[in-house]
Amino acid sequence: MISQNRRTILQASAAGVIFSGTQTLGRAQQIPGDSKTRHRFCLNTATIRGQNLPLDEQFRLAKKAGYDGIEPWLGDMDKYLDSGKSLSDLGKWAKDNSLGVEGCIGFPEWLSNDANKRGKSLEQLKRDMEKLRDLGCLRIAAPPAGATQEKNIPLLEAASRFGPLAKICLQAGITPLVEIWGFSSALNRLGDALYIASECGESGASVLADIYHLQKGGSGITGLRQLGAHSMQILHVNDYPARITPKDLNDSDRVFPGDGSAPWMDIQKIISETSSGCILSLELFNRDVWKMNALDALTQGLEKMKKTFARE
Repeated sequence: MISQNRRTILQASAAGVIFSGTQTLGRAQQIPGDSKTRHRFCLNTATIRGQNLPLDEQFRLAKKAGYDGIEPWLGDMDKYLDSGKSLSDLGKWAKDNSLGVEGCIGFPEWLSNDANKRGKSLEQLKRDMEKLRDLGCLRIAAPPAGATQEKNIPLLEAASRFGPLAKICLQAGITPLVEIWGFSSALNRLGDALYIASECGESGASVLADIYHLQKGGSGITGLRQLGAHSMQILHVNDYPARITPKDLNDSDRVFPGDGSAPWMDIQKIISETSSGCILSLELFNRDVWKMNALDALTQGLEKMKKTFARE
């Protein structure tokens, strides 16, 4: 596991990753800091991944169900392009229909101990930037893909490996998000992600937290209070059953918010006080949800998010 150091985490806070209030942000970081700003509800398309829908249908259903934004997967973008369709046209449709392409899910292997693998992954990332720009996508998640079983990677080394990825993204106008994976031996704690974003050498880097992964990795929700408008641009929203211990949780155990045991009153209080403008993105890998009619699943998910995060 990446070692943690209490002093360096505090230094990360002082270095400027942790913000509150309105910041002067670039195009890819237009996150309001006004406490009166309402939440924006987003769909991470993993939630209906099992329905095997084409990318444009995922966009159409997200809009029909009432979501403010969407987080597609890079693999679905590639399939869409392979079918002969245009990401630019789809991006224009999203803009015309007020559906924000808030982020995308990719798996660049930036943390791997294999330098050759890291290099190839960054070259692919450069090519992916054009796809994201065409679609109008604002952010990209960067979890520890390809390094989930790596151990004893010093935090400073992890930050130095994230730096080149962050630079590529920011030069393209895309915000890179260090994403924690609770099951990873390399990056499973919120404090690790904060340190990496702070010390990577690129001030535009941010983090991506997930309610399920915070539980799975043992961070809990208290660290969310250290995040502000810059650091928590998107929060992945889901829930987990009380009957399953954190070490035994897996992705398919995620349920709709409010259907599990996550401390939603505390989560809502923290967000309203520190990051009220963050985007709340529903992300499930639940096989029962994948069996549902896609529109029904999305409608139900949005209703439960709105109930959990009271929206005026």
